[in-house]
Amino acid sequence: MLKGSVMVTFPFDMKGSYMYFRILEKDQVSTFIEGLAHVYEVVAPVMRGGGYSFEQVRDGSEVELDYPLTIIPPKKYFVRPKECLFRYDSHSGALDETDHEVSPRVLFGVHACDINAILMTDKIFLGDYVDPYYKARRENTLIVGVSCMPIPTCMCNAWGTGEVSQGCDLFLTDLGDRYFVTCQSFEGAHILDTFAKTHEASAEDKQALEDHIREFSQAFREPVDTTQLQLLFDAKYNDPMWETIGDPCLSCGACSAVCPTCYCFDVVDELDADGVAGCRIRCWDSCLDSQFAEVAGGHDFRPTRASRVRYRFYHKFWAYPSRYGKMLCVGCGRCDVACKVDINPRRIVEALREGESK
Repeated sequence: MLKGSVMVTFPFDMKGSYMYFRILEKDQVSTFIEGLAHVYEVVAPVMRGGGYSFEQVRDGSEVELDYPLTIIPPKKYFVRPKECLFRYDSHSGALDETDHEVSPRVLFGVHACDINAILMTDKIFLGDYVDPYYKARRENTLIVGVSCMPIPTCMCNAWGTGEVSQGCDLFLTDLGDRYFVTCQSFEGAHILDTFAKTHEASAEDKQALEDHIREFSQAFREPVDTTQLQLLFDAKYNDPMWETIGDPCLSCGACSAVCPTCYCFDVVDELDADGVAGCRIRCWDSCLDSQFAEVAGGHDFRPTRASRVRYRFYHKFWAYPSRYGKMLCVGCGRCDVACKVDINPRRIVEALREGESK
């Protein structure tokens, strides 16, 4: 159980043998969020500067659950853009490690694709070598998912990431004037029963849920054919398409910054003004950076923009699935929006299958 959580009676048997469904009226959402904010740090999507972002909130009226896409995914609350791992003194050799304790948090209003992205990132940071910083944040965070409708750049239907059966504690499906709430954990049931006023789902509600599922699946643009994708990557490693697509790359790293599944980082030391003490910093990095693959002696394993673009997509669609069985893309479309030269997964997959000629 998360620190600071409230203990209540389980609404279903301790074996969790059946799901727990409730209806939350939309006019009760603000009250739910504000109740949570008394116990947890609540992070939710809000409008900021013409776009949407996940920010800490206390006022439920700020929250925008009917948002198309946030600029930055919620991964920033698990893998910080920049963080101090420990402080050190180079003279004495003393180390002062960063406290792994974090405040209990509720990440509220996360789309299914972003929840699936967090599950993918878990395999990296909670796998063979557990990252204590990531682990502390993950264990102290409850996730409340929310349904969405696809925008033109979405392709979660290609990867099967438009739905979740694990990875969140509650999932809210929009039924118009109310939400169909699915509890996927005991903690989710706790916070719902403690902080929200809900009622049982009727036959009409369940029919409305079916209608939403049907509407969601029909709202996508023409699907991308992803069959035997890894074999296509095997065949096209030296294909001229990589030069055609990759040469215009600006090496800006925008796609990596907004991607919910990119996890590359750099580690640097930042010295204080005295040149004695300092901080070991971990920060986001991008494989598209011109110096990313440069090693001691000045050799660069991927000196061209095209070679770096190729590497990025081979990692997502060949290397990661070879180990973990899933493509390292959830089809959120953020990179499509961020890239100024039209490099995105849809174009790559279509070029692999049909050939890119320009």
